Amino acid sequence: MNFYSEEPQFRALLKELLDEEFFEYADRELLAFGEKCANEIDERARFTDREGQPKLIKFDAYGDDISEVWVNDGYRKTVEDSYNTGIVGYVHKDIPELGRRGNYIYSYAQGYLLSQTEAGFYCPVTLTMATAYLLDQYASQEVKEKFLPHVLSTGETTLYEGATFLTERQGGSDVGANVVKAVQTADGYKLYGEKYFASNAGMCGVAMVLARKEGAPSGTKGLTLFAVPWRKEDGKLNGIKIRRLKDKLGVRAVPSAEVEFEGAEAFVVGDPTKGFYYMMEALNLSRVCNTVASLGIMRRAFSEAREYALKRDAFGKKLADFPMIKDSLVKMAVKLEVETRTVFKYLPLFEKVMRNEPGVLEKDIVLNRLYIALLKKETAEQAVHFAHEAIEMHGGNGYIEDFVTPRLLRDAQVLTVWEGTANILGLEVLRLMEKFGAGELFLEEMKELIAGKEGQYVDQVHGGIEQLEKLLVSLKTASHDHKTYHSKTVAELMVKIFESVNALEYASGRDERAQKVMEVFIEETWKSRHEFAEQLKPVDYFNEIVSESLSKVKSLLK
Repeated sequence: MNFYSEEPQFRALLKELLDEEFFEYADRELLAFGEKCANEIDERARFTDREGQPKLIKFDAYGDDISEVWVNDGYRKTVEDSYNTGIVGYVHKDIPELGRRGNYIYSYAQGYLLSQTEAGFYCPVTLTMATAYLLDQYASQEVKEKFLPHVLSTGETTLYEGATFLTERQGGSDVGANVVKAVQTADGYKLYGEKYFASNAGMCGVAMVLARKEGAPSGTKGLTLFAVPWRKEDGKLNGIKIRRLKDKLGVRAVPSAEVEFEGAEAFVVGDPTKGFYYMMEALNLSRVCNTVASLGIMRRAFSEAREYALKRDAFGKKLADFPMIKDSLVKMAVKLEVETRTVFKYLPLFEKVMRNEPGVLEKDIVLNRLYIALLKKETAEQAVHFAHEAIEMHGGNGYIEDFVTPRLLRDAQVLTVWEGTANILGLEVLRLMEKFGAGELFLEEMKELIAGKEGQYVDQVHGGIEQLEKLLVSLKTASHDHKTYHSKTVAELMVKIFESVNALEYASGRDERAQKVMEVFIEETWKSRHEFAEQLKPVDYFNEIVSESLSKVKSLLK
């Protein structure tokens, strides 16, 4: 098995997005990583979830608090295998073989494969990516030299995984209510207080922590960003204790803890008045990681459902011979394919904004934030839906832990919570519309992308755009309650348009299969839910979209 070679559409998409030299390198590396993810890393994930979950060793033999987190040897091997690929490091430093820096497209392609195995393995990678970004972008040269080579390690030095500690008991999504304090001493800053949901605790070498300096104002404006090493140079804990590990529904591989700071040494990162702003940039990066993890679960759920349907006998036929099964599989396939394409086609804009490249406009920044909110919300919800569909395809077997499907559902559910729930993302969309005119910018962009295109499927998308225009006009004069109430409706309509525009682009000038994927996607997205369908396109197109070898797509890679 190989998660990468088994999805030629994704491979073709990367060839489209990367230059020839980079694709040749990435294709080779992803083939190796895809095989490892589908085999030994997958076995380690199963063991970690069922028998080898992280454990807190609170005290040593002498009764001293050591707050050590035990993880199994397979987990440690997966950490080594993942980081040595450059999944974090090559976003910020040169790939030796190419003599140039990597990019987020390649990193997120690696994350997509890893998440098909275990989203709990990808969470620490996400946190380390966010830590690397904050250090590289905003830390002083002294702080960079202290931490960044370790955070970017690909095997040449000791790895420091990262973490981002925001959540406090009284705060949650209301980060402005945070009270962890930073006290200045002759030796620098010391942190005091607790973080209530701290993922990668005990495994990270350095954590990025928001804290309030003495005398700083209340709310988010008074928060400063600090880099906090987990241990001192002598190997002892840096004034940090773990109260307990969280007993989570899913992603059991990643240790999430309640952490107490008791005079932890901390280093200011960037402008002390902009800590919240910095962390929100890192949060947007993590939201894209969350999106990629969701796509990975969607892909694994679809693959498991398809393979089961193709081999399972029922009532004298294979499951995949029945029209309802064909309908389910085709709809999953086209949603996954279009959604994956939408996310990865958007990444060049993300890269441009995150690196603050020359020519970045305010419009780019606004649309970047809007697309992140839209795609994070949609993919997280679809990951849960796909996991549910895979379980239903398996029937009773899908509910048994011998199969991967229960873990997919448990892991998928956290993706709707991490980095912002649907309500929080809806409010983000509303804020972007009211403060930066994101609604109008989005409409302009979508209209431009389909300008000159004609046909019934284009007309359906135009119909969705007209719906959005009317909704935005109504919201301008609506009460605050009405605006917040309808914010998720706006987000849902926007993502339908965004993905449909990408589906139209996919079918433009490509082979017959891409055209059929677009047709099913557009009709499923915009149809009336209770109309009688004369033509059963998902059934008619099953062979081309799901069961054939896809030789035409593979030929694109030759």
